Amino acid sequence: MTPEMDPSLNVLGTALAPCSHDPLTGFFRDGHCNTCTADAGSHTVCAVMTAEFLAFSKYVGNDLSTSRPEFHFPGLKPGDQWCLCAARFLQAHDEGCAPLVRMQATHARALEIVPLHVLRQHQAE
Repeated sequence: MTPEMDPSLNVLGTALAPCSHDPLTGFFRDGHCNTCTADAGSHTVCAVMTAEFLAFSKYVGNDLSTSRPEFHFPGLKPGDQWCLCAARFLQAHDEGCAPLVRMQATHARALEIVPLHVLRQHQAE
């Protein structure tokens, strides 16, 4: 049984915009940063990858830049958009290497972990 998806609302209180279809992102792999109770990592922050963030993520144990065909994961490069775990985004912010955030595509549940003012500091739009 598939868990029920939370309402598709962004951090601005409006309809959740798509994050990326190429590469296809999201907990549900629907191109949006939708979430549900089964999404323990809260993959809710739509981020624009940078070389600095990808290096940081690899350093802390989550290599997002290497292709993993067995998981249908192409590997990310700077400029790609991806639904990041909210806690990883906050950690990158605290370390001074957070990527840019697409607010309209960042799910409202991200606010349970990342304060709105922190997301706004990295706003891409």
